[in-house]
Parts: sequence; structure tokens; C-alpha cells
Amino acid sequence: MSVRVLLRDYPHRSIALVTSTHALIFRHTPSTSDLIANGSLTSISRTSLDGSSVPKCMVEFSNIHDTDLSDYRTLSPLPIHGTLGLITINNDVFLCVVAGATKVAQVRPGETVERILAVEFFCLNSSDYDNTLGDNLDPYSLEAQDNYGYNVNRRDPILEHPCVELQKMLGNGSFYFSTDFDLTNRLQDRPTEASMLDIDSLDESFLWNSYMINPLVKFRQRLVEREREALDHSRILTSAIRGFVLTITIPTSSAPLSSKKTGLPSTLTLISRLSCRRAGTRFNSRGIDDDGNVANFVESETIYWCPTVNGYSQGESVSDKPGGICFSYAQIRGSVPVFWEQAAGLIPGQQKITITRSQEGSQPAFDKHFGELEENYGSVHIVNLLSETKPGEAELTKLYRYGVRHSALNQVEGKNSRDHQLLRETEFDFHAETKGPNGYEAASMIRRLIEHSADGFAYYLSEEVEEIPDDDERPIRRTVPVLEQEGVFRTNCLDCLDRTNLIQTIISQMAIEAFLGHRGERAASDFWMRHSSLWADNGDALSRIYAGTGALKSSFTRHGKMSLAGAIADARKSATRLYINNFADKARQNTIDILLGRLVGQTPVHLFDPISDYVTAELSRRSSEYQSSQIINIYAGTFNLNGRTNGIEEDLSAWLCPEVEASQQQPEIVAVGFQEIVELSPQQIMNSDPTRKQMWEVAVKKTLNRHARAAGSDKYVLLRSGQLVGAALCIFVKRSVLRHIKNVEGNVKKTGMSGMAGNKGAVAIRMEYANTQICIVTAHLAAGFANYEERNRDYATIHHGLRFQHKRGIDDHDTVIWLGDFNYRIGLGSEKVKKLIQMGDLEALYENDQLNLQMVAGLTFPYYSESRITFNPTYKFDLGNDNYDTSDKARIPAWTDRILRKGQNIRQINYNSAPLRFSDHRPVYATFQCTVNIVDEVIREALSRELYERRRMDVGSTTANTGGDDTDDEDLIGYDPVEPGLPPASSDKKKWWLENGKYARSDVQPDQKNAVPNPKRPSNPYTYSDEPDWVTVSRNPARNLSSKSSASPLRQPPSRSNTNGVTRKLPPPYNPAGIAPLNKKLSQASIRSTPPTSTNPILPPPSLTSSNERRLSTSTTSSNSKRPPPPVAKKPVHLSNPNTPALTSSPTLSAISVASTSRAAAPNSPPNKRIPAADHPGFSLPPRRATGTPPVTTRTNVEARKPVATPPPPPQPRRSATAKAGVSANDEGPRPGLPPRPPRNLLDENDGASNGGSWEPLRPT
Repeated sequence: MSVRVLLRDYPHRSIALVTSTHALIFRHTPSTSDLIANGSLTSISRTSLDGSSVPKCMVEFSNIHDTDLSDYRTLSPLPIHGTLGLITINNDVFLCVVAGATKVAQVRPGETVERILAVEFFCLNSSDYDNTLGDNLDPYSLEAQDNYGYNVNRRDPILEHPCVELQKMLGNGSFYFSTDFDLTNRLQDRPTEASMLDIDSLDESFLWNSYMINPLVKFRQRLVEREREALDHSRILTSAIRGFVLTITIPTSSAPLSSKKTGLPSTLTLISRLSCRRAGTRFNSRGIDDDGNVANFVESETIYWCPTVNGYSQGESVSDKPGGICFSYAQIRGSVPVFWEQAAGLIPGQQKITITRSQEGSQPAFDKHFGELEENYGSVHIVNLLSETKPGEAELTKLYRYGVRHSALNQVEGKNSRDHQLLRETEFDFHAETKGPNGYEAASMIRRLIEHSADGFAYYLSEEVEEIPDDDERPIRRTVPVLEQEGVFRTNCLDCLDRTNLIQTIISQMAIEAFLGHRGERAASDFWMRHSSLWADNGDALSRIYAGTGALKSSFTRHGKMSLAGAIADARKSATRLYINNFADKARQNTIDILLGRLVGQTPVHLFDPISDYVTAELSRRSSEYQSSQIINIYAGTFNLNGRTNGIEEDLSAWLCPEVEASQQQPEIVAVGFQEIVELSPQQIMNSDPTRKQMWEVAVKKTLNRHARAAGSDKYVLLRSGQLVGAALCIFVKRSVLRHIKNVEGNVKKTGMSGMAGNKGAVAIRMEYANTQICIVTAHLAAGFANYEERNRDYATIHHGLRFQHKRGIDDHDTVIWLGDFNYRIGLGSEKVKKLIQMGDLEALYENDQLNLQMVAGLTFPYYSESRITFNPTYKFDLGNDNYDTSDKARIPAWTDRILRKGQNIRQINYNSAPLRFSDHRPVYATFQCTVNIVDEVIREALSRELYERRRMDVGSTTANTGGDDTDDEDLIGYDPVEPGLPPASSDKKKWWLENGKYARSDVQPDQKNAVPNPKRPSNPYTYSDEPDWVTVSRNPARNLSSKSSASPLRQPPSRSNTNGVTRKLPPPYNPAGIAPLNKKLSQASIRSTPPTSTNPILPPPSLTSSNERRLSTSTTSSNSKRPPPPVAKKPVHLSNPNTPALTSSPTLSAISVASTSRAAAPNSPPNKRIPAADHPGFSLPPRRATGTPPVTTRTNVEARKPVATPPPPPQPRRSATAKAGVSANDEGPRPGLPPRPPRNLLDENDGASNGGSWEPLRPT
């Protein structure tokens, strides 16, 4: 699926990766890097461990139909092949995409591998680098990648791109990717049912873009399942390995397996995966680290695929992919796992080896390394090719030998302990062995030294088979694992390049010969020449990565003999290596460290989606709304067949469909385990023919479906089966419950190293039934009456060594059922046991049962439970009757066949044996009730969409694909609370204590009426102050002059006609409702105003005060008004009368009145109580600014302020005696109007500043 790269520059720089169905959009958030750098944001920032800020990017994944891409333009002219991730360099965030690739391999039909030829880095937060990479580099020329800094164009780039070194390394042809399957895991570790690449199962040790892709993987995990599947299907996310991948086609004439009937050629593929755990160049990366990672660790897998006639013989094919047989064999190489270094030098062979840690100090890291290898591959056989004569290599061999001898994997005692040693070593001095006349051909002597382990390790083999279901349904094709590889060869020399590659070629050839030999086939010489050429190319590729040049001795690997031209080529490569290792490797090492995120201070990009992250968290919190529990029934049965096939035609109903309670009949899951399904002869150990298992599968399925039809129940289908030589496990489920089952996996584990020990081991199958993880294991443990300790070791080997995808073990499941022939015996004599059986004293037998005693002692099967045994011992009987062993061996009867369980959600109902007599064992069965969690996907999807829409409304425009200005709120999105239970971070607009971003409102009321907030109190409520919170201010009574105006003059500024000498009208009298003490009418100076249209409440007029000691409040407006009025013009001096009380006239005065200068202003006020001002509910009280000197009188006055310049007093009208005494005189006659005034510009700042004194002019807003 092609991916386009689009760019939007405004209002935010965003880059979109767009497919035909979906878009993945990135938008950098500058508030975490740029704003912190320039000081704009210092309060909140996400930091790394070393204190550096983590760059944040907003990401959004949405359907193409719901995404507006109209503002985007094309950034990359050609479609890309996905993204490798995000990386930060010099505080800039870059998106890396695969710009060029070519197909190099096809492992199986539908599984292709592509080689990366070119990458591009697009900056998310800057456009400076948009056109720099393409100017000085040809992305499709591999030769140009090696010429660092060489400019092929005439014009120089304006700015050097900071990712040019990374671009050269990623495009040098050593990186590979696949969008079809998991390239980081070998074929054996991949699920056979996987239809597409599963990002969750990637092995990070081989994932070279793990550091860059990890933010996107985490973002993917937070998506809901529907969007996660859409993201996987889009193939935007790309996983890259480093090493070598190539497929060569084998023509029909040279194919070792006949495929003439299909007409299709077979293929041979080699995949080498270089580990990134301790990645580096030759002399910069040696030995082991404390985590057990070694330098130049490579897993090489040889895969041979041959088509078969399945799917072509009759009718239409069941799949577009042809069926076939697939062989796989893996081996590993790695540096000597001790702590050592080697300095680069200009003299070949004189680079000194330095041991940096003692033997005892190296052992913990040594054990970690091989413990991980044993967990991943099984038994390990070391092939050490170091020289015994060179002092440095001999010292390394000595330390290696010490580590193997003291390894925990070899601390096994008891009988047959050699078979249980998981670590062996073979020392083969390559140079000494190949000095003779035969030259490198003498290296083939390694065969006889390792052939025993090669037979025991076996190989992986799978075959695609077709199942014909019941009725007339179409055939179903599925991949069946026939054999598993149970061990690995670990080869090393000093560099793990030249000598190692030649020996690994021989080991690969041995494995293919064993595979063909078991099928009675042989390969032609042309096939082996192609095989050798493939391995020679592999050696050259790995050598160029580690040492800088192709591998030495590749001429012999390729042609089977050493020529003069090959010797000259080796000399030239050696000289080139000296130059590169001494002068170029440091820069190469630094580039590798940048790619892997290992530089000090390098921080990964933090991706967040304000919508999807919230939805995922809420779905998890509200899981009870769409989850419910359900009880299902599980049947488990085990049968040691003793290699017999005559029971296939018998009626198995007594075992598979026993007479139990009606609720236990027709269970949802049926697990059937077999042991000794084939005769355990040496010939059968390596030839696990699935035919016998398939015969028993048909017999079991037929019995189950016969009873299902009789009961009117659903039919059973085979979910999955697995086989390890004689052990087999088959899982059947009802067809109706298939929709609840997912992630079905299987694996096997041998319990011995040699070939004969392969007859013991375990087969396990796990599944997820809705949200409950179930694992079922069938095992065949070591035989022998006294070998109970060896059986305990077998259990431990299976328990610790058997792994599924994601390194999931047996214990990592909610429900575990073990069944099989555990071979634990009863510790009594034969006659004593038989006598107790006749007496029916099963309790006495169980008290001496080895498994019971070992479990009680905690030596095996810890935390497992077994129901009470109510049936006789199931081993050993004479064939065809119920008599215990009457042969000369007279084996003691025992309960060898057992079924155990573990889990809080499982309860066992039945436990019994069945009377089938065609084997020397009796089959055993058990029924269980298991509680599973069921998810209602319809309710979950509806809840998901509801949360999504609600969150989109809350977030608004703060997404990766929407515009809008940057806000503080955007910088807080994506930040979790610092601790569980605490609210998320807040900003100026969005606070955790408010709902849906509403503005804050105060419900605080004064403690008494007529009180106002004290303007003298500091604005910070936590600052200590002697000032009270509330004050009361009295208002002097005054006359209320009539006016034609009907609204507050604060709502509209007065018209300019007021300044033309015409007397201005006064506003209507102020009458605040509900305030009884302040119902007295006050008067105001005569002004004229334009009638406003606002319906806001009228502000109270200011109180009377003395003209020479008047205080004016701050000029302000109501919180509801939008345009403040201009200041009122100053009154002429000749109209003022300083001896007459006057009204303070200004439409810009605050609602807080000024105290009177006379004691008569408030004659009824108590002496020690402040007189409150009017508390008007319709507007907020602004702060006051001092403009005059208050008189020092009683406490009824407001506290004194600093004196400032007082403007000239306004003219005073003639008043009566009652007015002078403070009594209102509304009955006075008409007063003379003001004289005409000259026109004045009220907004003239200079005029106001020169003549207005402390009056402050205000402009309308």
C-alpha cells in the first residue's frame, strides 16, 4: 500500500502520512522545547532522566474521509514505504521515512522482504531542512553513500542537514524490512495463523529502529482495537533489521525435493539478523556487557521452501498461496562472552587483546548471556575457533572454558545428567587444522565433532495440509509444525566474521542433508553451489557492517577452493580494514549510537493524542459496563497409547464423552493429550511423521461430533494441534465459540539434549477465550521408578524453557492445565500395592505417591492442585484386560497419568479413568468449570464512540490536524497526574476544579450588609496583613437632580455636543433595590449624555465631599460594559465655590463612594464601626486610586491616603440652608445653567495632561 507524505505550513506545521483509507498526522508542540529555551514556558515540562526536556508531538490517526487535507501540499514527490519512526537531533524532531526499496527475498508465498535503498528525514518543527538532503545525495546510488560529504550538484546546499550521516547509514543497503511478516523472529517463533505483521511480537534485540519506532508503538497500544487494526493494515509503521537477506531460486532440475507436479520452483533463503543490543564497529565493540549482550551477535536462519501438490489436485484452490513444505535451521555467532578489549593498530595481527575483568567477575554476565540463549533456543553447543598458539586468543579460550565449566546450565547431577546438560563446548583451532595441504577443506572435520548434537537439535519443519470438514464445506488449509529445532550452535572466532562464516556454512549444509536424508532425498552439486554462494554473500555483508570490508576466505566459501585471485583479494581487504578501523570507525560508531538513542542527553519523542489517549483510559476505567463473566466447561483427557493404532477404530465414548452431570456434557473446549503416539525407536525420534497424529485427530473429532448431534449441540472443530515425537496435544472447540477465541499459539520443549532424550518433553497450546488466557500442556516426563528427581528437572526445564510469543511463559496465563504421563510412581512394593488396590485403600497408596510427596515438599509443580483420586492406578496393565503387569519385570502399579490445574477462576468437577484396554495405560479425564470474562463488542464500540465525541467537544481545536493559536492548555494535554488519584495539570483557562472549562465564579458573601471588599488588603490572600477583609463606607445624603437620561452614563460615552456650551442633563435618580439604609436620594452635577441602549444596572453616584479635601475614586467601568466613556471636562475656576459643599460630578467615578468630610455625613454611625458602601450585585467592584487627601476625622471615614494634586473645584450652585445642613432640597426652583464652553477634544492627551491635573483621559474601546 503506497503512502504519501503531505505538509501543511500554517497555522501549525504538520506532516501527514496518507494512505488510500487513513491518515497519520504529526504536529510538533513547541511549548516544550522552544518555549522553554526562550523562557516563555518554565512552569511545566516533561524531562528525561538526565534533566533534559522531552520533545512533544501531537499525533492523530483518523479515517481519510474524516480528515481535512485541503491545506496540505505534497512534501515527497514519490510514494514512500512507511516510516521508521521519530528522532530528535539538536532539539529538532525529524520523521524518518523509507523513500526507496527493492525486493530481495520471498521466504514463502506472500512473505516478501525488501532492502532499504534510501531514507528521508522531514523536520516537524522547522522548514529549514525541507530541501537539503536531495541536493547533495543521490538516494538510489549505493556508491554515493560511501562518499561522505561529496556534493554531486554544482550548487552547495544552504544548510547541512543534521541527519545526513544517519541517512547514509540507513541507505547503505544493510537494512531490510517486511510489511508481510515479522522479520525479527525466526520462522519457528512466528505464529502459524498470523495473517499480517504483528507489531506487538517484534523482537527488540534485532529491531534496529526500536528507539525511533517505540513512541509510535506506544501510541498504537493506546488506540482502541478498531483503530489499531486499521493502523496495522495501513502498513505505515515499518520494522527494520540489519544484516543480510537474500532468496535464490532453485530450478526444478536442481531442487532436492521433487516439485514437478506443481510446476513451481523451490526457493532457498538466508536471513541474518544482527543484534542491536551491543552494536558497534570492530574495535569499538568487543566482548560482553553486564546485561549479557555480546558484540557482533548474529542469528542466521537458512530456509528452504518447496511447493507441494496440496491445493492443486482437485477443484479450486482454497487459497491464493500455494502450499508447501518449509524447512528452517537457525544458528548464532557472537563475540567471546567475557570482558575484553582490543586496540586498533596499523600493524596487522599486532592488535593487543586486554582482559578487563577477572574470571569470577565475568561469570554473572556469562550466565546471563547463556541463560537467555537457553530460553530462546534451548540447548547450546559452543564451537570455539580461536587459536591455541596466539597468546591473546589462548587467554580468551581459557576464560571461555572457565565460564562453561562454572555455568549454571551445567550444574546437573544424577543419572543421565549428561543428557540434561544444556551447554557443551567444542574447541576447534581453525588455523591449525587448515594449515595442511588440504587447506580450508580440512575445516569439514568439524562435522564429526558436532554431529551428535546436530542430531539432537533437529530442525524446524512445517507442512501445509488441507482438512476436509464435515458436510460439504470447502477444505481448510493450515500450517502444521511437524518438527521443532531444540538447540543451537554458537560459533565464534575473534571477529566472528571469516572463520565463523565458513564453519556456519558447513553446519547449515549438515542440517539440510539431515532433512533430506529423513525424506530419502539427496541434493545435486548445483544446489550446494548455490547454497555456498548464498553464504559467501552473507559473510561479505556482515563483514562490511562490522569491519568495513567484505569477508576474507569468501573465495573458498563461494567456490570450494582457494585461488590466487582470492588470496590477492584478501590482502586488499586486510589493508582496507586497517584504514577504516583506525580512521573511520569512530564516526561510524557515533552514527550507530545516535540511531539507537545511546548518546548522553538524547531523549525520545513523546507522542500524545488528546482524544484517543483519553478514550482508552476511560474504556479501561469503565470496563464493567461492557464486560461480563461467563462459566464455560473444559474437558481434559490424557492417554498413553503405547504406540498402538488398533484402538483408533474402537469406541472412545467412555473416555471422551463419559457419563457425567448434564451441565458437564458438551463442553466448550476439549483438550486431548497423547503420549507414545508412535513407537519410540531411534528411527522415529527424528522422523516425527504427523500421519499418526492426524489419524487420532479424526477419531476424536468423529466421536465428539457423534455425541454432539445426538444432543442437538454444535459441532466441534479442531482449533490447533502440536506434536513432539511421541507426545501430541489436540484442542477441539465448539464452532459457536470460535468468535471468542483468538491468539492461539503452540510450542514444544524437549527435556534432554541427545537424540534419544527427545522422546520426552512437552507440547503446549495457549489461547485467549475472550479476555481470559488459557494454557494447556501435555508432558511425558522421564521414566524409571527412582528417577523422581529427574522428573522434577524435566518439569523445571519445561516450565522455564517453554515460551510463546512476547516471551510469554506458562505461568503468564489465568488458567493452566497440565495433563500427561508424568511417570511418578508409588513408593511401595508391587504386592503391597496390589493388595491395597484390592482392599480399595486408595488413601494409603496416595500417601506414598511420589508426585504427592514432591508437591508437598515444593520440589515440583508448585501452586498446582489435583483433585482427590478415586480411581485405581492407571499403569501398568496387560494388553486387553484389567490385570496389572504379569511379565517378568512386574512393574509396580502407579498413577502415572495425571491432570493438574492452576488458577483462581477454575474449579474441577470430575476426575476419573476410562476402561479402554488396548494400551498398557488407562486413559484419564477431568472436567472443569472455568469463569471467563466476555466483552460485548457492540456496547464497547458504542461507548468508545460516545467518549470520542465527548472528548472531541472538550478538546476542541487542540488536535494534530486542526488550526488555532497555541495556548497553555495545549501544552498541558497529554500530561498525566503526577500520582494516581490526583487531578491532571491545569492552565489559566482549564482548571481541574472547574467543569468543562467554565470561568471561575465566587460565592463569597460579606459577613454583614453594606460591606465591600477592603481595597487596602493585598491581592495575595496568603500574605499576612492587618487589614480587614471587608469595610463599610457611609454615603452622604444629597439631593437627586432630575434628568432625562434613563440609563447609566457609564454604558455610552457622552456625545460631542456636550462640549458645545449646552447644559448637559443629569441621569435619573439612583434607587438600588433591596438596600434599605441607602434609599436616600443623592444628587449629581448637571451633565448631558447620549441615551445608551444598555440594560445594565445603574451605578450609584459618588457622595458629597469637601472641594479642597475631596478624594476621587479610580476611573473605571462596569465589568459588563465594553466601551469606557471619555473623561468629563474640567470646570472653570470661576464657577467653583470652595466654601460651599458640592457634588462630585463625573460619569467615570467608581461605585465606591467617597466619605464625607463632615461628621454630619453619617450622624448615626457607631464610632468603632466602618460605614459600608453600597453592595450592588450587578457589577464588580474595581480597585480605587487615591486622588486627594482625606480628612482625618472619626473612624467612619476611610483611612487617610497620600495627598496628590487636587483639580480645581467645580462650580457650586446656590443652596438653601437645609441643603447646607445636609438635607436634600428637591423643592428648589430652577437653577441657572452653566455658561457656554468652548469646543474641546476630550480625547486630546496633551490637553488633558496640561490642564487636567490628575484626571486621566480614557479612550473608548
